[in-house]
Parts: sequence; C-alpha cells; structure tokens
Amino acid sequence: MSPTHVVVLGSGFAGLETTFALRALAGPEHVRLSLVSDRDDFYFRPDGSYLPFGAAEAPLHLPLAKPLRRREVDFRVATAEGVDAGRGVVHTTGGPVPYDHLVIATGAAMRPEEVPGLAEHAHSVRTPGQLHALGEQLRWVAQNARHGRQQQVLFLVPPGSKGAEQLYEIALLLDGWLRHRDVRDNVQLAFTTAEQSYLPAFGPKLHDIVAAEFTSRGIDGRTGAAPDKIRELEVAYTDGTTHEFDLLVALPPHVAAQRFDGLPTDDRGFLVCDESRREVLGHPDVYAPGDAGDFPVKQAFLSLLQAQAVAGQIAVDAGAHLPGPGFEPMATCLLDMAGKVAFTQVPLSVTGDPARPVAVDPGALGAYRAGASVAWRPARKFLRTYVLGRFGAGLPVHAGRGWDTVAFGTRHWARWLTR
Repeated sequence: MSPTHVVVLGSGFAGLETTFALRALAGPEHVRLSLVSDRDDFYFRPDGSYLPFGAAEAPLHLPLAKPLRRREVDFRVATAEGVDAGRGVVHTTGGPVPYDHLVIATGAAMRPEEVPGLAEHAHSVRTPGQLHALGEQLRWVAQNARHGRQQQVLFLVPPGSKGAEQLYEIALLLDGWLRHRDVRDNVQLAFTTAEQSYLPAFGPKLHDIVAAEFTSRGIDGRTGAAPDKIRELEVAYTDGTTHEFDLLVALPPHVAAQRFDGLPTDDRGFLVCDESRREVLGHPDVYAPGDAGDFPVKQAFLSLLQAQAVAGQIAVDAGAHLPGPGFEPMATCLLDMAGKVAFTQVPLSVTGDPARPVAVDPGALGAYRAGASVAWRPARKFLRTYVLGRFGAGLPVHAGRGWDTVAFGTRHWARWLTR
C-alpha cells in the first residue's frame, strides 16, 4: 500500500508546524509530504516590530531547503493557482500536484482599499519592506522634532484588522525610542482602534494593562473609533470626530491571501472550517489551519495549535497515530512595551457574535492569566531563538521535551507574576 500523499500550501507558522508535526507522527512509510510555497524561507513575523528601529532583518529569516530535506519533504517553490477538490489536484505555477490530503496554510493579506484614503495616506505594517519604510519616516519625525517642529503620529486599527499586537508594540517602542533621543516632548502619540477594547481577543486584563501603559506614557488612546475616510493629514471617524496627523501608521483590514474557488469561504475569503479539526466544511480531505481559515483570531500561537490538530487528524487517517484532542483555542501573547513585557494566556470560546466573535472561555477561567513585568523580557527574546531552532531542525515548535519545559516554566512563572 502506497503512503498517503499530503500536500501543504504555505511556509508560515501553520504550514511548517503541520509539516514537521505530521512527520514526527508519521514516517515516510505512512505519509509522503510535499510543501509548496511562493518563498524559500520562513519569516519570523512577530519580531518585525523591531525593524523600524534599526534591528537587522536577516536573523528573522530561516532558509527551508535543508530542514525540509532532512525530514524527507518534497519542497517546491511555486504559487498555488487553484484547487480541483473533485480530482484531488492543486494547480500551481510549477504544474499540477495531486494529493490525498491537502493543507491550505496560505495565510492572510491586507486590503487597505476598504477604508477610503488608507492606501494613499497611511504606512502599513506587515511586510519587512513596509516596516523598513516606516523606519525612514520615523527618522524624519525625530529630525523635525529635534528642530522644534511639533509632530503628530497616529496609529490606527480599522474594522476588519486581525492580529494588531505588532501595531501596539510599535507604538510603545516608538515612545521609548523618542525618549532615548530626547525628542518625545515634541511628538504627540495617539492610538485609535475600531474595537471596543484594546486587543479584545486576549481578554479584559490585557486591555487594562495597555490602557494603563498608554496613560503613563502620555499616549492618547481611544477605542470604538472607526475611520470613515482618510484625507491628507487627517482621519475622519464615523462618529463625526477628526484627528490630524503628520504620520499615520495603520494595520489595514485583513482578507485571505488567496481565494480558492469551489471551497466554502466567508465574506473575507477565509476558508470555513470545522472548529476542532480545522477541516474545510464539506471536504474531509482538505484542512485550513492558521490565518487561511475562518477562526476569528489570527495569531501565530493559535496557528501552531491548529496545525497540531490537523497533523494529528491526518496521522490518524494514515493509520500512524491514535486520535488526539483536536484544536482547543488558547491565545498567548508576549507584548513588548519598551521596558516591561505584558504576558497573557487566555482560553477562548467562539461566541457566534460578529461584533465580539471570541470571549474568554467561562469553563476555563482558571487558566486565564495576564500581567506585565521586566521579568518577561528574557522569554520574549527567547521566543525567536526557540522557534527558529525547532523549525531549523525540521521539528515542530509545539511538541517534544523542549516545549514541555517551556510550557511548564511559563505556567509557573505566570502564576508567580500574575497572582
């Protein structure tokens, strides 16, 4: 009997974790693995927050050819163009690829056009190129402030944005960066979000921590502020208010990075999935872990958990493993606040309410923790080393003795710092 052929689309957190977790559960005699991606490396997106302030980009990239070859994964640098689910074939720029199981982990993209004027007047923060370009603008802000010209920097989270942690980090890091250059007094910082609280996916405790930090740093924060249109040097909000700016930094609304005709999607192109198995509805051989799926929170840690559930289910289908628990959403965040690091770990439940799609799981309140301390800085710095080390060795992040040690330490450290 020939091994089950599993094709993974995408080389981000979800794609690599699925690939390496599945290989750890099922050897080549059970599963033949192919990974198709439009890039030949992995980019550690969480630390992109540091790029505008002069951090090197190269350490955030991991070449993939060696770890994939080590785990006997066929690697193709190509772009997926469509899926023929009836025939079990992915069409790519490198030709058709047949599959027995398909994992779509092509992620999300931004659509600034949803907010009139956003594309023309705001600096987005997603790709390394955008972050480097923002750094150039921040240096102009500092120079103008040094010459006594008052500057206004406005951070904006419009409706439809996902994973805004990086924007919050950049705002807080900018405050420290300006203070270090003795120009903070000449720069007004403001942060407005269309959401009803700061980072609502992580629960009310993190909102309180961020609100207090904004207040102590003199950052003018406002929630429930949805932009209506953006003009040159001014944002007009739906409530009739306006806010002037010299520099606007935004996280535009998110949509699926790629749409797949013939598969069920929501209105933003995200694949509709079974909540626990991340199986695309109506297609038992197609899965969508991570940002390509319709789970309302887009976050690296959640992508890893979804990928683990998908890998486990495919391994069961291939006869190589026993059934596991499935995807149990637990959001974890380490937010660098330019001094302290805020930590939160919150079990989530899906509400079905579009205005508030997730909430703290009432059945697991004992696992909900949040706090801020300089003691979390080593953990924030260690995160990149650990993830890149695991992926570089062709191993899943969320597995093995290394992860057990990290999880154990995190639980006990969190109890001590948040009690």
